[in-house]
Amino acid sequence: MSEEPKRRNLGRGLSALLGDDPPPAETPAAPQRLPVSALTPSPFQPRQVFDEAALDELAASVAERGVLQPLLVRPAPGMNGIYEIIAGERRWRAAQRAQVHDVPVMVREMEDREVAEVALVENLQRQDLNALEEADGYRRLQEEFHHTQEDLARAVGKSRSHVANTLRLLALPEPVKDMVQTGGLSAGHARALLGHPRAVELAREILDKGLNVRQTERLAKSQPKSAAARAPKPKDADCAALERDLTTLLGLKVTIDVAGSGGKLSIQYQNLEQLDDLLQRLGRPA
Repeated sequence: MSEEPKRRNLGRGLSALLGDDPPPAETPAAPQRLPVSALTPSPFQPRQVFDEAALDELAASVAERGVLQPLLVRPAPGMNGIYEIIAGERRWRAAQRAQVHDVPVMVREMEDREVAEVALVENLQRQDLNALEEADGYRRLQEEFHHTQEDLARAVGKSRSHVANTLRLLALPEPVKDMVQTGGLSAGHARALLGHPRAVELAREILDKGLNVRQTERLAKSQPKSAAARAPKPKDADCAALERDLTTLLGLKVTIDVAGSGGKLSIQYQNLEQLDDLLQRLGRPA
């Protein structure tokens, strides 16, 4: 008999866990019902933004027909009688809004790593995540469970380049991330701004003008780099110390700019009296 592969197909595994894909030898256990108060969100939930209007629509449906698909839960570690939601947090939130007191659940014993994987895949399958939530899910799987990009790509059914490009979005400035989180900018817009020193300014211009991704790429390429991007490298310790010594000796601000084997020494004065005093001191015989 062939050895079982180390990593299952997570998308397929989720269907089996939810009971949509019963094994041929047995029928999956029927869902049980738990009070909504006995459920708690998972710390591994990658979704951070819940659309309020969409939740209201789902709540109206739940009020009329109930929760049709069971939530996937596990006993919450360290919380007696409480269950952690692995898949189905939107349904739980909608049930609360609809004032439904209990919901159907499938209880499974799962390790943290499995919970993190299934929560990410479940949201990706439903296209419920924005690009930054997806990126943060990948980051957590890398950092906390030591997945490689190849592991992640296989697990979620994406290409390795897709995973790598999504992870790069985490390097965006915080204001630009906020625009992606709220849906103002798409992942394509955001990728065009990666590494640009004026990313925040350009992002606001993109929103104001309603630019598409191709127009955004052209805009980013056409913009000059900011002065900050052209700023010289910090001076080495010896050069900085010499500047301080000369400033103390002369009583005027001294700046040294090194260029190759030479450089430039600048002395700042505020009036002609300071300049005259400096010239007298420099011309005074030893």
